[in-house]
Amino acid sequence: MRIQMKTLMMACLVLCLISTAYAAQGNAVYYDPPYTKSACYQNQDHGTMVTGVSDDLWDGGRACGRRYKVQCVRGANTAPHPCHDGASVEVEVVDYCRQPCNGVLNLSKDAFAVIADTVAGKVQVEYNPV
Repeated sequence: MRIQMKTLMMACLVLCLISTAYAAQGNAVYYDPPYTKSACYQNQDHGTMVTGVSDDLWDGGRACGRRYKVQCVRGANTAPHPCHDGASVEVEVVDYCRQPCNGVLNLSKDAFAVIADTVAGKVQVEYNPV
């Protein structure tokens, strides 16, 4: 019984580590306010921690309302050290970023500023559904 419990605990630990290791990555950019007039909610205000998504995540509009935890991983251009160490932000999908979209996520400027220096303009991020 004791060996089975240890085996079960190890399996749970490995699964937790694997799910963390496989977070999706892509580029994130930002857009300036106002954040209303969106593809998902037209003129409804959904706050400042919002994002538009590219075709990769749009899912024919079913992405509306989905939430992602986003963390800056590294710069995506020549800006030196744009990431705010350890910072993450939770955002809600409210819009569609039409092609040519420069990122998988088109974060509100407020959300982008939580995880990175806005001077960078574009960063590599890790994102997970919440």
